Amino acid sequence: MGLPFFDNVISRKRDQVMAVDLGTRTTKAVSLQRRAQGFALCGFAVLDAPIYEKTLAPDLLTEHLKALTQVLRPTTKYVSLSAGVNDVQVRHADIPRMPLHDMRQILKLNSKAYLQQDLPGHIFDCQISTRTPQSVPADKPKDSGGAQKQKVLVAAARKQFIDDMVQGVKGAGLILDCIFPGLIGPVNAFERGMPELFQKEAVALVDVGFRSSSICVVVEGELVLSRVVGIGGDKITNGLAEVLNISYAEAEGIKIGMASEVQTHLETLFAPIGRELRASLDFFEHQNDRPVTQVLLTGGSACGDFIVEKLRQELMVDCKRFNPTSFLEMQLSPQQTAEIEEVGPQLTVALGAALAVL
Repeated sequence: MGLPFFDNVISRKRDQVMAVDLGTRTTKAVSLQRRAQGFALCGFAVLDAPIYEKTLAPDLLTEHLKALTQVLRPTTKYVSLSAGVNDVQVRHADIPRMPLHDMRQILKLNSKAYLQQDLPGHIFDCQISTRTPQSVPADKPKDSGGAQKQKVLVAAARKQFIDDMVQGVKGAGLILDCIFPGLIGPVNAFERGMPELFQKEAVALVDVGFRSSSICVVVEGELVLSRVVGIGGDKITNGLAEVLNISYAEAEGIKIGMASEVQTHLETLFAPIGRELRASLDFFEHQNDRPVTQVLLTGGSACGDFIVEKLRQELMVDCKRFNPTSFLEMQLSPQQTAEIEEVGPQLTVALGAALAVL
């Protein structure tokens, strides 16, 4: 799935790329290489994210990327950046049939007409839905009035944000291949990791992040619904620390370890996420008259068995952890080979950004 904010990325596929998921608390990076029979994971890194108030300044990004490259040691200078939901918005829209370049222009001139929101000073990218009919139905009058519309997935980011990212990457001695909406990362990884399920079923991808969680519903290979919930692992950890009168670090360890004696507290803290996600599934199923058959979980908080079981109870759908590295050839050090099963769910967005250009 595209939406890379650069017109020519998809037409010039790379053999190798470094992809960076700029998270709120941690930055996740991968080095991915194309192979004859697929892809190889050549390395990964998980570092504390830079601390900043409103926006990530170019010089701060430069220093952070330099630190990442020292750990990851990629053999390429090309980098794909994944940006979070606060920096890149992803929406569905009905737009008259026209070339992609013209779509970007009309969104720039009048975003409110198509996205119900004024977005001045933004850059847009579009991807036409493959589920959009390619011809007018035979029973539809040709003179019905108005241009025929099509379903389009739209991504929007502030131009200043894009410019800052370009400058920060350049300062680190790297070449920016694309800026990728992090919301779509799990969709790309799912397509490669479980292609048969991706093409045939209605599946919900739930990514539990630090400050927020997202849900993407994919139906027969098409992203048809996406939603962001402003609740993430940070709120659960803070709530647990307050209830038990312990430190944040201790609460984080308990949350992942899921000690049985605190499950009642965790159920209470996690319930709002479950309700919001259930509401999203209800909306999809009502609009499309078909059930979601499976929920796949990613993100740091997806590691605990309790989270998986709690979501299964709340959503009343089969829930599983998604291992985004299952289809990759491993070219890792012995230490990283031992860590990859535990770290894998956190790398989903970064892997999705890498696959966008490979």
